[in-house]
Amino acid sequence: MDTLEKALIRLDHWIHHNEHHQEEYELFADQLDKEGKKECGDMVRKAAELTSQGTDALRKALEILK
Repeated sequence: MDTLEKALIRLDHWIHHNEHHQEEYELFADQLDKEGKKECGDMVRKAAELTSQGTDALRKALEILK
């Protein structure tokens, strides 16, 4: 398997991995809000937003590679 084939597999894996983590972050942020820890929830939500930005970059990289 060459580097480009590996890149296709890795990028696809990382995209799905990040999407899963983003969902978890958002759910956990909501739970923190319900416990009265809004500031902490906001920071976790910020991490979810940054994860989304990273995932978008990985998607673009995958499109370029294809």
